[in-house]
Amino acid sequence: MKRIFISFLIFFIGSQFIQTKAISYSSNPEGFISEVIQEAKVILSSSSSSDEKANKLSEIALKTVDVKGLAYYTLGKKRKEITPEELEKYESLFEKYFLKSFTSRLTDYSDPKINVLSSEVVNEKYTIVKTMLLKTDKRPEVKIDWRVYTKDPNNPLIRDLIIEGLSLARTQKEEFASVLNANDNDINALFSTLERFIEK
Repeated sequence: MKRIFISFLIFFIGSQFIQTKAISYSSNPEGFISEVIQEAKVILSSSSSSDEKANKLSEIALKTVDVKGLAYYTLGKKRKEITPEELEKYESLFEKYFLKSFTSRLTDYSDPKINVLSSEVVNEKYTIVKTMLLKTDKRPEVKIDWRVYTKDPNNPLIRDLIIEGLSLARTQKEEFASVLNANDNDINALFSTLERFIEK
């Protein structure tokens, strides 16, 4: 479970997420991703402490990524099998898990360089924005595609990152399914797994 979010952070080297988007962000998907990346770069290159950077990155995330949509997708069909109370608990745990996962890694980067290359409109609900994480002495060049949800054209949100062809949302969904399958499909087992990560 941890390894996918490690990747989710590498691509997130300049992004963040959820439902309410700040007015300052562009409604154009390509411009939106460019602005998110630039905003994160400013935070990561600042002299702020790691905790301060993590808090600021989380704020961006909660404005630009569809965390709730991602939570539902990664839970899969199990979402329809649990009670409203269990779903509410899962949403809360997932958000905490998600934010802790990427902020703990992103704060290690001081000046990530990501170039926005192009965009492709898949349909009225989705646009893929293609970017490249430039290589350094410590890491190779990485192709990162951002899946931007555009059902509300004035409020684009990040739904997934595809790093070198690997969908991070799909990988996370498979990891959660593995936890459930190994524990007789008991949602409490997934809750415990998330809680352990959040608390450590």
